[in-house]
Amino acid sequence: MSFPARRLEKELQYDDSDNAIAHGVHPSLESRPTGVRRRMHSQTSIIAPQSPINLASNTITSADIERIAETHNEPTTSSANQLEQRAPRHRRASHDFLYPTAPRLFVINVEETKRQLLAQEDTDGDKQITVHDKGPKVFVVRTANSAGFNKVEIRGTYALSNLLQELQLASDHCRKFVVISEDRLFENPVQRLERLVKFHFWDGLTRRIDADGLEAICADPKNRFGDNQNRIYVPYNDEIGLAYFKKVALSRLHLHLDVVRLPEDISSDFVNSLNSKPGILALGLRKINPLLGWDNMTNVCGTPFVVPGGRFNEQYGWDSYFEALGLLVDGRVGLAQGMVENFIYEIEHYGKILNANRSYYLTRSQPPFLTDMARQVYAAFERESSNPIVSAISLKKVWKADELKEWMACATRASIKELFSIWLSHPRLDSVVGLSKYWTEGSGIPPETEPGHFDSTLKPFADKYGMSVGDFEDRYTKGEIHSAELDEYFVHDRAVRESGHDTTYRFDGNCANLATIDLNCLVHKYEKDLEEIINEEFGGSFTFKVRRGPNDENLINFKAWKSVLNTKGVEKMIGGGAVWNSDWAKGIMIYELTTIPALPNPSRNSILLPRIPHKHSHPQIPLVRHRLPLLRLRLQKTTQTKYESATAFWALWANVATPTQAAKLVPKCLELFEVAGGIVASTESSRGVVSEERPRRQWDYPFGLAYRWLYTCVKSFVDFNGVVPEKFDVVDMTHIVNVEYGNVGSDFQYVVREGFGWMNASVQVGLLYLPIGLKRSLGALLNPDVVFKRL
Repeated sequence: MSFPARRLEKELQYDDSDNAIAHGVHPSLESRPTGVRRRMHSQTSIIAPQSPINLASNTITSADIERIAETHNEPTTSSANQLEQRAPRHRRASHDFLYPTAPRLFVINVEETKRQLLAQEDTDGDKQITVHDKGPKVFVVRTANSAGFNKVEIRGTYALSNLLQELQLASDHCRKFVVISEDRLFENPVQRLERLVKFHFWDGLTRRIDADGLEAICADPKNRFGDNQNRIYVPYNDEIGLAYFKKVALSRLHLHLDVVRLPEDISSDFVNSLNSKPGILALGLRKINPLLGWDNMTNVCGTPFVVPGGRFNEQYGWDSYFEALGLLVDGRVGLAQGMVENFIYEIEHYGKILNANRSYYLTRSQPPFLTDMARQVYAAFERESSNPIVSAISLKKVWKADELKEWMACATRASIKELFSIWLSHPRLDSVVGLSKYWTEGSGIPPETEPGHFDSTLKPFADKYGMSVGDFEDRYTKGEIHSAELDEYFVHDRAVRESGHDTTYRFDGNCANLATIDLNCLVHKYEKDLEEIINEEFGGSFTFKVRRGPNDENLINFKAWKSVLNTKGVEKMIGGGAVWNSDWAKGIMIYELTTIPALPNPSRNSILLPRIPHKHSHPQIPLVRHRLPLLRLRLQKTTQTKYESATAFWALWANVATPTQAAKLVPKCLELFEVAGGIVASTESSRGVVSEERPRRQWDYPFGLAYRWLYTCVKSFVDFNGVVPEKFDVVDMTHIVNVEYGNVGSDFQYVVREGFGWMNASVQVGLLYLPIGLKRSLGALLNPDVVFKRL
């Protein structure tokens, strides 16, 4: 196979095939006996080069590689000193090479070259090559065409950091020698970033909760309680999951897995009691072969999902929505599907989409995106099903129409339950104004926060008692010291964390009292999405079962349940009162699992789905006709906050703003929030002065239009060894920020493995909105101000 043909493989298998050349994995070479490959790697002597490789046909054979390895090596430590006797090299500005007719190939001794490269270029010792390093930014490699005799200088931070990354990837695969193409080192940075996200980062962030995946997912970098026991909490009603994980504990003794069944009623006091015994929360399981039973462990696997990365090693709420958008762009529909199904599981078994599936998040939800997320995945499956050629190439099963409907019915049922039992229920719905707010049932200091995070908050209280902050925090957490003022502060702080905007001075000390535009836009869209789904996909009717009604009656469909709502007058009382209580809300729309019939497997490793008849009349989602006017009018009975936040744009996405309002909103918001590197989360004037007592918070100014944002991402990627971090300062266009929790994704060695979940997605989605001309400008790293001045 010719070199370009190998280099341009479609990489559909989502393994390491795209770096096969960099790792020295040539098809003809890999087919040789193991002893031959070992002999090639064991040669270390330096011999005068034989005849050069003929690259006129753009081919390189296994014999060529073996001959190079046998006749020449990069200098060992003893001969490296001789190489250093050449004329000194002077640092020059980075520039691209003018390629010959075909990219040159370099043959490299992996470990020795990596050692020399780091010694020369990594002057700050962080095992990265960045613009902050003071090396000459010029490094010599040897060409494969000359059997390693001729040398070429590789120049510039970006090319040298790419070289370091390719060497580390080769080292991961135990390669002593590697052949690297010139165009891999000088790859267009946009294309390289896009490729790495698509074919590597998503896989690096993928987790499953099953026998094979538990060891990775149980690890919790946020755990600061000293109990590192591998522990999984299984919902009370998930008997299949409980039986499976008990078998895992017995069969994988090295995990020391503690399997704990949760009680049916989960109170905030119970959740607090788990803080000293943290653990992962179970998610959905799948049958690999639908004809075999659940008791066969080898036939069961966890439903896959993507984690944000770094210290966030679990499936998060709204992160998953943005990650799913990126996955769909990259054709990873099955992985996005799994994340939707895990949300359905959470709603059915934990009562809500959790902040994340750890024990300390049990009382906390996240901004609601499930309806749009499910519709996006559903539409992607429909596109695949309508294009059998694509399905044949990718070896994906084509879903039938009734299978798609059944999957969507599960997501719809769960969304309805979440809407009514969480966002239109006490305490998250304010019965006075009729709008929703963030609220959690937990109390005290959130256990996932890093040590010292609340020192500035606790210090005045500690000083009052004449204690150190650490001693005061310990006694307050144990309940030995009581403070109503602190209790109220942490009610709001936990609400901030449920909002996903943790943390920001916008919500400081008041979040649980705010009906924000962002949340209510989401709830409005939830309501409208459900109406459209029921009308468009289910013919205006939707049937489900309710386990428990206001008098413990079993209601069999939405029509009957809605009739009870009207009879009891719940619409007037919604958000509080004796009828609408937590016991009833918990049971709303939990499907009777015993009625599920056997179905064909709708996709590889997919969960069996229930058939749901659709007979009853179209329901009117309560409050949907009331919420929009409330959002569009300034409330007269309460105080409106003046904090300027970029979430004002959400009114456009949720289709809440009228065309007239949108025409006024956009220029005003751009004037407030647009900066060189994108959109800031808030304005500097709203954030206020920061100091040691009032530190920077990650959802405030200056943290953050497609090109500006992508320019910030790509420039850091080029200048800082391929970094894809959690957050950016979009004013100074840098990921190097001094802010709470640091910057997940920026602390790595040699090569980025995962990026950061929603940052990956923002790149893949953002590139969809750039025409080819702007993509070229982005690849050339043209400053946004220069680009837009030309336009």
